[in-house]
Amino acid sequence: MATVRERKAKNKQSRARIAVLMRLGYKHSWLLLLLVVAVSFAFIFIPVYLIQPFAPQTERALAISYFLKSWSPIVTILIAVGVVGLAVAAWKSSKRWYSKAPIVLPIFLALLFAWFARQNHFEWMFNPLAKSDFAKAAEVDYVKDDEMVLAVTINGDAVAYPVSLMAYHHIAQDVVGGTPITATY
Repeated sequence: MATVRERKAKNKQSRARIAVLMRLGYKHSWLLLLLVVAVSFAFIFIPVYLIQPFAPQTERALAISYFLKSWSPIVTILIAVGVVGLAVAAWKSSKRWYSKAPIVLPIFLALLFAWFARQNHFEWMFNPLAKSDFAKAAEVDYVKDDEMVLAVTINGDAVAYPVSLMAYHHIAQDVVGGTPITATY
C-alpha cells in the first residue's frame, strides 16, 4: 500500500505532466493533435486498405490487419482521451475565438474513429447474401463446365458453389443432406 508521501509524489508528477501539456503552445498542440488523429486513422484505414475485395491478400497483410483490428478499439479510445486533453491545451493557449473553433474537428474525428473501430467493416466489405437461391447446375447457363466450385457432399446430397459467385460474398448458408452448413471462401 502506498504511503501518503508516495501518493503526494505521484500527484505532483501528474500535475507536472499536465502543466507541461498546458505549456505546449498553440502550434505544438495542433501538431500533436494532428499526429494523434493520424495514428487513430491509420489503425482504422490500414486494415480496410489491406483487406480489399477482389485483390490478392498476403499472409503478412492479414497478420497486420488482424493485429490493428484487434487493438484498434483500445487504442482509439486512448487516443480520443488524449485528443480531448490536447484540445483543452490548445483551447487554453489560443487567444481568439476563431482559433478555438477548429479544435472541435480533431475531437470529432477521434470520436468517429473510436466508433468506427468498434464496427465490423469487413462485414460491410464482404456482405453476406441476405436471401440466396440455389439452382441445379443443369438449369443455369452462367456456370461453365470447367469453372472452379466449392463442393460439399453430405448424406448423399451434393452441392457446388461457383467460386466466381463466392468471391464477393465469401459466405453462403445452405442445408445439405438435412444438415445446415455455412460455406466460405
